[in-house]
Amino acid sequence: MPRLHMHVPHPATPLSTLDTTRIDDTRIKAVRPLITPALLQEWLPAPAEVQALVEASRTAISRVLHGQDDRLVVVVGPCSIHDHGQALEYAQRLKQQSDALAADLLIVMRVYFEKPRTTVGWKGYINDPHLDGSFAINEGLEMARKLLIDVLSMGLPVGTEFLDLLSPQFISDLVSWGAIGARTTESQSHRQLASGLSCPVGFKNGTDGGVKVAADAILAAQAAHAFMGMTKMGQAAIFETRGNRDCHVILRGGKQPNYGPQDVAAACALLAAAGLREQVMVDVSHANSSKQHQRQIAVAAEVAEQIAQGDARITGIMIESHLEEGRQDIVAGQPLRHGVSVTDACIAFEQTVPVLENLAKAVRTRRAAMGSL
Repeated sequence: MPRLHMHVPHPATPLSTLDTTRIDDTRIKAVRPLITPALLQEWLPAPAEVQALVEASRTAISRVLHGQDDRLVVVVGPCSIHDHGQALEYAQRLKQQSDALAADLLIVMRVYFEKPRTTVGWKGYINDPHLDGSFAINEGLEMARKLLIDVLSMGLPVGTEFLDLLSPQFISDLVSWGAIGARTTESQSHRQLASGLSCPVGFKNGTDGGVKVAADAILAAQAAHAFMGMTKMGQAAIFETRGNRDCHVILRGGKQPNYGPQDVAAACALLAAAGLREQVMVDVSHANSSKQHQRQIAVAAEVAEQIAQGDARITGIMIESHLEEGRQDIVAGQPLRHGVSVTDACIAFEQTVPVLENLAKAVRTRRAAMGSL
């Protein structure tokens, strides 16, 4: 019988489907399921009164940015949220100040869930809500949304930083004002995100103090974009945006502080040259206080003086404030002190109240001066 010719595969030819794990996901430790935004919103829907507050507060902030309201937008609150109860305790106190000073200040509570890290560290309430490296992100998303609803239900608008590109789908319907941080202002992805967000957005100047990067970001965010993202149903999709006309610069300092009259003038000149509104929000923390939390009080007083002298280009201010003063480290097995920040050091709430009252007084002085012109 003739011998049957048996084909012997070349060693380079696989005997079965190529095992792509040899070249794909080689540094991925695990892949876990993620809740969809639509499901989370079904579990925790925004009540009608919350929706009304978000809509009204966004409109109010927009009116300030477009020169139709002479109040000062004040974004104030903890550097980061790490405890639900303490956040609500802070919100209750802040709501009293918001009501008392509503004629002069448009107060937005700073409710930050995501923390950019220079190297490594705790990334925030959504990423690691139990502060123990368990990365219970699904729980973090649920806890974050619940907190936003609770704060809004008190009648207090909220502001947050948008760091992760997917998390806005879970919570952005509840946010009245958003920030893009100094480390991400230059990111094309974050500029595209801002162009599609429904709320006003502030872009911080670069970590080196450069304002042009923020002005460029505003121009980019005002434009229409198309980019890849995730829908509320968890489906990959292409998003086409209309552009966001409610963006502004946040001066947060750099190699040196940049909140003084000359700094404001220089920033506004740069914005005018780019065809943008001459307006700034001043972050009295970070490099503007040389990362010394108590200096926020003095910096805010200097900014208030500029406002009182009639500078209408200063439309907002940011303050890092908590129930108690200072900061603390997260140490395994060691209880945390009540009301103290676990990220950047903050001023105490009792120190915050006179700062807010002084800012309100400055706005009244500016209003009287403008009215007499």
